[in-house]
Amino acid sequence: MELKNERIQAARHQGWPSVYAVGLSTFAVVTTEMLPVGLMTSIAGTLDISMGIAGLMISIPALLAAFFAPFVILVAGSIDRRRILTGLLVLLTAANVASAVAPSIYSLLAARVVVGFCMGGIWAIAGGLALRLVPIQSVGTATAIIFGGVAAASVLGVPIGAMIGELAGWRWAFGAMAIFSAIVFGLNLWALPALPVEQSIKISKFINEIKRPSVQFGLILTLLLVTGHFMAYTFVRPILQTISDVPSKWISGLLFIYGAAGIAGNFLAGLIATQRIRATLGIIAMALVAAVLGFAFLSGTPATGIGLLFLWGLAYGGVSVTLQTWMMQAAPSAIEIATALFVSIFNIGIAAGSFTGGQIVNRFDLHTNLLLAAILPALALMLILNIQRKH
Repeated sequence: MELKNERIQAARHQGWPSVYAVGLSTFAVVTTEMLPVGLMTSIAGTLDISMGIAGLMISIPALLAAFFAPFVILVAGSIDRRRILTGLLVLLTAANVASAVAPSIYSLLAARVVVGFCMGGIWAIAGGLALRLVPIQSVGTATAIIFGGVAAASVLGVPIGAMIGELAGWRWAFGAMAIFSAIVFGLNLWALPALPVEQSIKISKFINEIKRPSVQFGLILTLLLVTGHFMAYTFVRPILQTISDVPSKWISGLLFIYGAAGIAGNFLAGLIATQRIRATLGIIAMALVAAVLGFAFLSGTPATGIGLLFLWGLAYGGVSVTLQTWMMQAAPSAIEIATALFVSIFNIGIAAGSFTGGQIVNRFDLHTNLLLAAILPALALMLILNIQRKH
């Protein structure tokens, strides 16, 4: 009996190395996606392009990821999920190498196309793996770890890139991510068991889930909050330098402060969201509006800019985990589909936000972009308050 119990305990824990490896996979791909934000100014200067054109490094992979997230779930068929995930990590490594040595914006954007493919595939596959790696009672914790890679990368990817860029140049930032991605590939190859597909997903199942009002509401909120955030945040470096008069040498350090605030926001939102999901979303939307408008009207000094940046990180850090919680509650019997839809709309928001922000900055200025960006989380707040009154 004692031997049997020991075997049960061993079985319960044998999936955790796999869970951590998958979490590192999401961290690697989202960090790669976010990397150019902290390097925008230096890349634009080296390649002699405008900030608006440089913004395509964010919008192009995000737009492609939006397409590939549901596409991978639909067409992967009977291919072992371990093979798909490790193959995508090889492609991610190659894309980072290509970015590091890119001689022009065209070759750099070509490498970013590959990043978009990897982004959609890895995030979509990773979202449904917790159920297959750990016992049912541990699925919540495993899912939090896997998506914790997304949350951590969303807030740390930019400062990591900015720090490496300051120390060694933007090409070395991509080179470092290539090395990291290769290490993560090795860890997944070692840790993941065979993951054959048990049941395929058809388009009809996606359509059925999209028809749910709660799913639609979650997707609309995702689009508004993420688009508004990236309209402004894609240009956080020039915002800090030109509006808040922050010295260039402070930028990487301040972005780490933003990252720390984001991780704290992710943790706080994760604790509260399961019990008070609508209130959590409302607080996040309100804080995003306050931070973005604060830079437009109040941030004339470095001190004010630092305070607003901390608030911004705290608010946005809770976006991913809270919206994911909403989607899982909205479609508890179809979590993989809900995750794929969420990933798709999330990345459409990134693409729409960075592209729209780039166009506004090119045609007008950073101040105008901040004012327009704040409208979207304000609309999200109005929707949240409206649904609060109905319930």
